[in-house]
Amino acid sequence: MLQLKTDALMATPCDDEEDNMAMLCCHGKNGEMFMLTRYPDEDEVELTWDYAPSTLDGLKVTLGNTTLLVELAAGDADALGGKDQLEITHATPLSDLVEVEETLQNILEGTGTFIRV
Repeated sequence: MLQLKTDALMATPCDDEEDNMAMLCCHGKNGEMFMLTRYPDEDEVELTWDYAPSTLDGLKVTLGNTTLLVELAAGDADALGGKDQLEITHATPLSDLVEVEETLQNILEGTGTFIRV
C-alpha cells in the first residue's frame, strides 16, 4: 500500500471553467501529486499519480475525517506503480469535507464505490 500525507484535500464538485469536471487533488509532503477527475459526460475516471495519468475501470474510495483510502481493481495497479491501494492521511477541516464528499460522489457515480466513514 502506498501512503501519502497532505495538509488538505482540494475538491471541486463541478468546475464551470473545465466543462463541469469534478476534481479531487492533493500534494504530499515530499512533492507527490494525487488527482482524481471525471467529466460528467464520461464513464471513465482518471487517476493521476506523480503526474502520470491513468484511466480506471473500477475504483473504491473510503473517506474518513483524517484518511482517504483509494482501492484500485487488480488490473489497474499500474496506475499506482504496481500498488492497488493508496492511503492518504489529511488534515482537511471538517467543514470542507462536505465538498470533498460531494466531489467524490460526482466522480464515482455509476463507475465506482464511495464509502463515508
